[in-house]
Amino acid sequence: MNHRLHLRLEQLEHVTNHLFEATEALGEKAHQVPAPGQWSAAQVVHHLLVSETGINQYIDKKLRNSEELQKAGLTHLLKSRLLRVLLRLPGFKFKSPPRLKELTPEQVPPLAQLREEWDGVRRHLEQILNEYPDKLLSHAIFKHPRSGMLTIYQTLDFMVDHILHHQRQIERISNALLKAPK
Repeated sequence: MNHRLHLRLEQLEHVTNHLFEATEALGEKAHQVPAPGQWSAAQVVHHLLVSETGINQYIDKKLRNSEELQKAGLTHLLKSRLLRVLLRLPGFKFKSPPRLKELTPEQVPPLAQLREEWDGVRRHLEQILNEYPDKLLSHAIFKHPRSGMLTIYQTLDFMVDHILHHQRQIERISNALLKAPK
């Protein structure tokens, strides 16, 4: 794995661990919704797990047909940067893609099980990055539902920003649950 990929993977690990710590700190309330129609903190974690699983599967599929990948250009860079800015804006919300929304059930497994599953998904991502061909580093590999095709670097940046975006959601959920009458 090249150094830039390694740094992004480390950053991804760091933000994921922070997300789990914040969610686990809720204890039994991690599975409690703050208000009707909203997700629990555990559902947010599940959403991120499903998202990363899907990204891995998409990259695997594209790597099998790597000769079809196009070199990323200025448009890809600009769309990627815009996505990063929007994800980092406080209070800015995206609607979850319908497919991902459908994959987030009301009842999700315990956090320990989610962490174990995520560890496996993350190890798979690490394997992908370890074997990632240098000649494809500047090629578009993942199609984000809103910004379009991203390089592997942009994809990892999105994954970090996606978790940070939902970290703020976990904090809002936590604050709402702590203020709720007992």
